[in-house]
Amino acid sequence: MPERSKRLLLVAAVILASLPTLTSGQTPAPAKKLPAGPPSPQSTHYPILLLAVGNNPMWSLRIGQKGPERLDRTGYPPIPLEPAEVTHEAAADSWTYHAKDSATGAAVAVHLTREACSDATDDTLNPAPPPAAKYSFRASVDHAQIGSLTGCARIAAELFPKINNQPDDEEDGDKKKPPVPTVANFKPPIAVAYLNSAGNVVLSSGPKKKIAAQAGIELALSHDGKKLLYTRSDSKSSPDRTIVLYDFDSGKSLELMHGMVRQAFWSPDDGRIAFLKAVDRSWQVWSFYSSMPEAAALFSSQSVNSLHGWGDNHTVLATDMENAYWLSEDNQQQSVALKDIYGPAFQIRSSDTLRVNPVNPDLLLISADYLSAPAGAAVDSMGLAAGFFLYELRSKRRVTLCPPEQSGHSAEWSRDGLQVFFTGSDSSHRPVTYRIFWDSTGLQRSLTASDYVIGQ
Repeated sequence: MPERSKRLLLVAAVILASLPTLTSGQTPAPAKKLPAGPPSPQSTHYPILLLAVGNNPMWSLRIGQKGPERLDRTGYPPIPLEPAEVTHEAAADSWTYHAKDSATGAAVAVHLTREACSDATDDTLNPAPPPAAKYSFRASVDHAQIGSLTGCARIAAELFPKINNQPDDEEDGDKKKPPVPTVANFKPPIAVAYLNSAGNVVLSSGPKKKIAAQAGIELALSHDGKKLLYTRSDSKSSPDRTIVLYDFDSGKSLELMHGMVRQAFWSPDDGRIAFLKAVDRSWQVWSFYSSMPEAAALFSSQSVNSLHGWGDNHTVLATDMENAYWLSEDNQQQSVALKDIYGPAFQIRSSDTLRVNPVNPDLLLISADYLSAPAGAAVDSMGLAAGFFLYELRSKRRVTLCPPEQSGHSAEWSRDGLQVFFTGSDSSHRPVTYRIFWDSTGLQRSLTASDYVIGQ
């Protein structure tokens, strides 16, 4: 017998010897059953990486791996969303995604149904919108403050970052990265005015800077950035003031109004100037054509404390201690209670400023003192801290925009309505102008100055 065959027979004999011996009539013992595990989870989160859009009004909403991420509306800052539970109705092939408005805590529900949809015609997040046939879902959004939005949805994996399978270090606060700015198409101002560290009124247009006055308050810059209005106090012992017009090109100043006057503002077309004038111990809004200050006339007989600028070429925004008024020359005024605008976090003062967004009259930017200063905010000698917030008139949605570590005041819109410039302070307690995007991202120091206003 060959040697290799002998070795194979020897191995087989060893294996057989190790097996248990069965006696006659004995059957093999049944194999042990492993314990049954839990049933496989059935995901209700489908489809993922989806974009919902609508056109009346224009809106879009992203649904990512964890659920709804962000709601965008034309003319408003994006709303970050915190995803919650998802329900799936298999019979109707529909899904309901629940979420929360990260800024206000308002409940949000996104309902999707798998069916062809043609209600959306402008995919605002895609430069080449897909044909209607590619919208394979009907979508609706219900926001407890904003209301209901309807439209269509499609799979949109190209709009989301690549999936990262690494675990999130959410519990490590030190490693948490700041939010990524969602504003990309903003335009930095090229014509601005401000008070420098010496208190001088400075007008800057492009690379050129000129000192318009040694002192002044209540700056207002024309939309072409060439003409500056400011208020000058004429005496320490008298309440009389002068509204002055400074021309950048000529470097000359012209006194427009004198007496109990203040807070001059340019109309959106720079054709008119509105200001406050004291008449019979009450402040009223007056106006004149910018080339005819001698023809100033009463704009509205409503008694107010502060003027905040023009809403359009025929309407101004003013306040007393109780209401905000939209005043027009045809007496079709509207008002909103300030307590509804300010809410529980801010207090009403005559020194507050309200600014209408340049591209959306429904959106206000309000600078006011906190009722209770946030932890870490810089406070004055009286323990007060100032901040600023956004308020939507129709939805009554209120979002604090001021960084919690700052005491910010005199907040102003950029002309594109995407940026906010405000006066804060640095570590040496010097007034500093900062910029922040309207979605609370992109905070950066601009220059050592205060009372920053923008023309162009």
